[in-house]
Amino acid sequence: MVQRKHLSAIACGISMTVAILSSSPSFAAAKTATTKGTSAKARHAEGNFREHIFHGNVSTMTAAGEQQLLDGKYDDAAASFRKALTKNPKDVSAMSGLGFALTLSYKLDGADQQFDKALKIDPTDPLAHVGKAQIKLFSLQTSNMTLIKQKNDILRSAESECQQALSKDPSMPEAFVTLGMIKREQGQLNDAIANYSKAIETDPKFVVAYTRRGLAELDQENNAAAQQDFKQSLSMRAANNAAAHYGLGRVDTNLGQYDAAYNELNTALAQNQNSAPIRIARGDLFSKQGNVVGALREFNSAVQIKAENADAYLKIADIFEDRGDLEMSLADLRSGLILNPDSQPLHERIADINLRLEKFDNAIKEYNTALDLQPGDAKAVKGLTRAYMLKSQKDASGAFFMSNNYEEAEAQIQKAIRLNPNDLELRLADAKFRSMSGQQVDLSQIGTPTNDAERVAYAEALLAQFRYNEAGQQMQMVISHQTDPKQLCALADMSLLIHDLQSAGAAYNRAAQTPEGAARGRRGLQQVAKAQSDAQKALNMGNDLAKRKQLASGIDNYRNAAYLNPRMADAHLGLAEALKKYYEKDPPHLREAAIQFRAFLSLVPNLPEKEREKYQKEAEKCEEKAFNIERKGQAH
Repeated sequence: MVQRKHLSAIACGISMTVAILSSSPSFAAAKTATTKGTSAKARHAEGNFREHIFHGNVSTMTAAGEQQLLDGKYDDAAASFRKALTKNPKDVSAMSGLGFALTLSYKLDGADQQFDKALKIDPTDPLAHVGKAQIKLFSLQTSNMTLIKQKNDILRSAESECQQALSKDPSMPEAFVTLGMIKREQGQLNDAIANYSKAIETDPKFVVAYTRRGLAELDQENNAAAQQDFKQSLSMRAANNAAAHYGLGRVDTNLGQYDAAYNELNTALAQNQNSAPIRIARGDLFSKQGNVVGALREFNSAVQIKAENADAYLKIADIFEDRGDLEMSLADLRSGLILNPDSQPLHERIADINLRLEKFDNAIKEYNTALDLQPGDAKAVKGLTRAYMLKSQKDASGAFFMSNNYEEAEAQIQKAIRLNPNDLELRLADAKFRSMSGQQVDLSQIGTPTNDAERVAYAEALLAQFRYNEAGQQMQMVISHQTDPKQLCALADMSLLIHDLQSAGAAYNRAAQTPEGAARGRRGLQQVAKAQSDAQKALNMGNDLAKRKQLASGIDNYRNAAYLNPRMADAHLGLAEALKKYYEKDPPHLREAAIQFRAFLSLVPNLPEKEREKYQKEAEKCEEKAFNIERKGQAH
């Protein structure tokens, strides 16, 4: 018998550096690396073991298996544990050890059987419970779509295993780390960090806990905290700590320290060649340095490692989008969707691209699919709202707001608000929607924007109320805050999407003054100029058709002019006049005419008083006439 002087539970996090570095890693690749004779030192680093695995006294053969497991000799360890079980079939430590040896060889079914055997002997054994939680997490790293579709149920089951382990051993750091991994996978970052912190409190020397906490902090864009944790991890394990080098490389990239980032990511890659996240991080670094060819090479390498890795496709799509090739970007995203049809981020991004291409029905369909996969997702709801708004502006507004689409969109917004009650952007999206439907909305009662994302949403709500000058002030504030050319271009793209040509031109112009954003900025300015020119052509055609009494075609052209350039006052006036004449007995179009008259007035603040009164009265007459027609219809 071998006596243990210290209690250290298991080293759960087994092979979790691999998982850290592959956000859906190919464990088959890890298995291949093992059989080819990966060094014990390197495999030990991947194992994230602490000093010992088992509590108390263990047999000599079990102790030998433990050491082989720590050294990364998984086949030898499995053989030793089997010999121990031959001598003592009820050796729970040997069963669990064999379970972890099989797990690291990616023989998950066999590993699960061993943990089940251990739990039959001791149903409360924390080692076996955490082992089963690890297997459940590992199962999600495969390409098996059946398992991926059951992700939420699998994660809940893994969490239950960890809770059972903690009920027996409340100070088990490995259980806290595993629970943190589960919470991070569920998107509950605060809970994940809290569990990693508990692991560190119970064992301040548990290296993997610092690394994992740093990764969760990176997800929250807390670079300072993440940097501190990665450095602490490296100070405790200077060699063969690929995960910490990877994390530190990402931090350095975020901070613009590109040389340092390059060194850290190279070190990480040298220690783990089969890591998709390291390749993606290197691609991000090259992209920020303007090395598009290098970035594409890294992203494609990530796809080769893990073909259904959604993040790699999103990054490649970014590059095509930056070049202005939206169709190519869309094709890349769809190829990723073939391999990962239930990827919510891919559906959402495909919707975003379709929206920019003005394929509104396709965008709406994809946003709804994204919301089916992740109900109440705020970003998807905001995109869906924008798609419906642009569709209504391009088509007849009255027809849209009387359709089932309006009710469906409103229901999605309200559901998202219930799930995200403190999200000002969602409440502003709802205000924008209600304003466009003709309701009176007081934006001052909704809230005051405190960050740039909220200011953009506030500007959109102001635009829906035709308060163009105030919207322009909000957007100018946001533009002035941007220093990254890529962010400036993204802001300009969004402004162009909603046809705020003034803001789009300002943002593209600023980006064009920088070396990194010059090409994209100039291309954007050309798009703005084209939209302005097309709007003017549509206005001229509308005026010509209206003079010829061809009001139906005139309305189409006026509407298109106002859609392409909402700040074109004469387009709103022409549309209002034509609607009033052509639809003199149609209440929805009469109300739209009233809205267009008021839009014209908001765009011409210096209009002579008599003319202002004239158009105000015209708007009131349209509304009154619509009301009277509806009242007569109800009477009959």
